[in-house]
Amino acid sequence: MAQIASITLLHNDDARPIIEAILADNPGCRVLNMPGAVKLDRDEELVVRRASVEARIGRAWDPQELQLVIVSMAGNLDEDDDHFTLSWKH
Repeated sequence: MAQIASITLLHNDDARPIIEAILADNPGCRVLNMPGAVKLDRDEELVVRRASVEARIGRAWDPQELQLVIVSMAGNLDEDDDHFTLSWKH
């Protein structure tokens, strides 16, 4: 059975383009809409790409800005200037 990488974000105007980017870049991502939050799950790995978010918001975006809208996450974190990745890979 696959481990599930997961991120839960606030459901607000700042997070919407991030959510759209995650869904576009992570085929098979499952979405659970809750009051005030959105939970995104994917088997093994979930990636937030800087370029995908920037294309949606029309300005430079630092993956560390994700900290402003994140509620929780599950998986091992790998982060740099271009991505924020949660995974269970070694």
